[in-house]
Amino acid sequence: MQVSVRRLPLYPLGVVRSALLSPSPRLLFPGTRTLFSETGVWEKEYRPETRRRVEEWWHPRIMAQWRKDALEEDSKRKKFYVLSMFPYPSGRLHMGHVRVYTISDTIGHFQRMRGHRVLNPMGWDAFGLPAENAAIERGLDPEEWTKCNIKSMREQLDSLGLCFNWDREVTTCLPDYYRWTQYLFVKVFEAGLAYQKEALVNWDPVDQTVLADEQVDENGRSWRSGALVEQKLLTQWFIKTTNYAKPLLDALADLPEWYGVKGMQANWIGDCTGCYFDFKLKVNGEETGETLSAYSSSPETVFGAAYLAILPSHRLLHGSSSVRSALEKGFEPGRDSLTEITAYNLFTDQEVPVVISHKEAFDGYLDTMIGIPDSSEEDLSVARALNLRWTTVLKSDEDGTQTLVNSDEFSGLTRQQAFDSITQKAREQRVGGHLTSSKLRDWLISRQRYWGTPIPVVHCGSCGPVAVPVDELPVTLPKLPSLTGKGMSPLEDVHDWVSCSCPRCKGPARRETDTMDTFVDSAWYYFRYTDPQNTVRPFERHLADHWLPVDLYIGGKEHAVMHLYYARFLCHFCKDQGLVAHREPFRKLLVQGLIKGQTFKLADSGQYLKREDIDFTDKEPVARGGGRVEVTFEKMSKSKHNGLDPQDVVQQYGVDTVRLYILYAAPPEQDILWNVKTDALSGVLRWQSRLWQLVTKLRAARQSGDIPNPSLLKKKELAEAKKIWDNKNYAVQEVTSHFTEDFLFNAAISRLMGLTNTLSSAAARVVQHSVEFEEALAAVVLMTAPMAPHLASELWAGLCQVKNPLSLLLQQRGDVLQQSWPAVDPKYLDVPDFVELFVMINNKPCGSVTVPLQVSKDSDRVQQLILESPLGQKLLSARSIKRAILSPRTALINFLIEE
Repeated sequence: MQVSVRRLPLYPLGVVRSALLSPSPRLLFPGTRTLFSETGVWEKEYRPETRRRVEEWWHPRIMAQWRKDALEEDSKRKKFYVLSMFPYPSGRLHMGHVRVYTISDTIGHFQRMRGHRVLNPMGWDAFGLPAENAAIERGLDPEEWTKCNIKSMREQLDSLGLCFNWDREVTTCLPDYYRWTQYLFVKVFEAGLAYQKEALVNWDPVDQTVLADEQVDENGRSWRSGALVEQKLLTQWFIKTTNYAKPLLDALADLPEWYGVKGMQANWIGDCTGCYFDFKLKVNGEETGETLSAYSSSPETVFGAAYLAILPSHRLLHGSSSVRSALEKGFEPGRDSLTEITAYNLFTDQEVPVVISHKEAFDGYLDTMIGIPDSSEEDLSVARALNLRWTTVLKSDEDGTQTLVNSDEFSGLTRQQAFDSITQKAREQRVGGHLTSSKLRDWLISRQRYWGTPIPVVHCGSCGPVAVPVDELPVTLPKLPSLTGKGMSPLEDVHDWVSCSCPRCKGPARRETDTMDTFVDSAWYYFRYTDPQNTVRPFERHLADHWLPVDLYIGGKEHAVMHLYYARFLCHFCKDQGLVAHREPFRKLLVQGLIKGQTFKLADSGQYLKREDIDFTDKEPVARGGGRVEVTFEKMSKSKHNGLDPQDVVQQYGVDTVRLYILYAAPPEQDILWNVKTDALSGVLRWQSRLWQLVTKLRAARQSGDIPNPSLLKKKELAEAKKIWDNKNYAVQEVTSHFTEDFLFNAAISRLMGLTNTLSSAAARVVQHSVEFEEALAAVVLMTAPMAPHLASELWAGLCQVKNPLSLLLQQRGDVLQQSWPAVDPKYLDVPDFVELFVMINNKPCGSVTVPLQVSKDSDRVQQLILESPLGQKLLSARSIKRAILSPRTALINFLIEE
């Protein structure tokens, strides 16, 4: 048998030794690409293999440096808290995750380069129905399922080079987190804002649980399962968010514009022009123990109440209320029915009858309201029809001003004065008075499922509902042998867990078996990130006060109402409890659109097809099995066969290319239609290669040419260098603005591409001898670093080893992400207050006029100033001007006149 022997080329011993001692001795093999950071040899072109090597080399180094920087305690550095909405641990990242976390990572690196101490944390919204349903389907423990998914997604995030503060990681399903969710619930309960009542609720028959109104779409279907939602009467826990409606509405005015979200929040809350008052119900003069809150749109006239009205669908008529039978006796469908139930107003000490309205609905979501004849013609009509008595409370003065009468201490006040005084006193007495709208409901938080935070309440036959003492928290979830999808909380079956003693009287009691909606977990996670290892309290106030409010909050617009409203509510509550100094949790909000994939579906049936089932031979695609195909872009999903695995995309194009594509393809708030054939992908690929070529060009010029000497530049070359300097400063100004104000990363990249083009066309002597070229190239690399950190790190390493550098920038120590963000040169900002404007008449130059810079772009003002100037008086005063054209780009105005 013959053995073929491959002879390797001979290398000098020194080269072999240095290659063997280097991290990767690939230099020995001809044709293998080298990496400058590894070998000291600069690859002239940015090839796919070079890109792969660059990302492999820099990935662990960038992550390690971020961790090191994050642990540095430096009180002198200003803080910057960038927060992206944490994900549900489904087990796989999707492209939407990649988009939002690329944005937060970019901002984090940028603010770090600006000298800030950056907090960019990550965690897991780990409770909820999907994990429970998955556990039921697979016969698994939802905790193990969730932890396995978290491990997988954490690895995926790391593989994308995303630099999070993992030392602050939170997981909402762990007792060390939900202990403090329960603690905050207890605080809410003790403040009188958490209560339980029987209510008609939205029931999802597929997921077998209650849904909040916000979780039902406009077609009456569940936001999660898509099932048609049913109405069911259940005893549920609510949080009285309506008490904070007016403060939450008013606080929107102090926030910057949130991509339309402020308007959505305001619309959700509604006009806060009324309030609720609390009543105790009586039958035959005896208190029943039932308390009812009723709404009035004119609380200043509450002393003139004639009745309290409820709808026929009210829970008192359909549930287990003690007054149900008494109400049913007086109920006559189709007409207003006077009942033998009376309602005692805890604020006015007045007692009024309860009326069952003939209406199917009141304004907004109301099911209980106060009838006041003096403030409503309709209420007056009802009171007269039922022969009810009431007190007149309004008197009109001669000038038309209405003042109160027969209203105790409030008599003599104008309606507005009485409105303010009555609602304030009702709040002080804790019997109502909180301004809210007729359309806003309290937050329903009960869920009849296992995988959620247990509500820390026990039910005692003697004491009623009692909060679990905070020193006994957390109330941990018991282990279950199996889960089923039955329509009640699985916790009800765990008798050893349910049975307990009352914390107050020590008698026998039962634990609450409902768990909390996951929106409660996410209503405060931004606090926990500031102090995640605290075992004594949810967070230390001084740490929360240092980091909050969040400087930039990034997430999907689908959370514009529910999550943001609940998070704002809880922050307002924590402020009132003295837990934090800030009332609003988020300063700026950045909403990002979807990444949509191309879908193919049969035009007749709407069936979605896989790409391989389509024939693209002709101009119009057709199904291989026959049939016309509709091509659209839709939200990515497995069922539509249009999803993309981020790791597959990264494997094909590289981390930096995917990051740049996501940032360049569209402004953040717009949807991205993922199509690799578009100019966006090819554009960022070309741009990366051009950046590499520029560094290659500078390195080659300095290695083979003369020692650089700016004094050798001639007039034309000096003018070109000045143009580069101007373009660099303009780019720094624009890109910095995009990164801090409007977050138009696509515009920032376009500006950097423009500067790259300017540098690419620079003459050889300008490259060789000008500091302007060096500094502009350095600025491009520095400003690219937050978006494409791996490529920029290698480019910076190559720049900093250029022979005979002219700029101090290239003599700094550290990698690119440890450098300072470039600043605009002061001379560039030293703009005069006046500008010399050249004047033309019928396209012929005829002189110039000095005008204030601030009006130099205002055509009317410029025209007026020139006509008033000596030049204008001399050349234009006696002539008929047809038109004046002010150039938008140069300091020039052209007057077109009749000859």
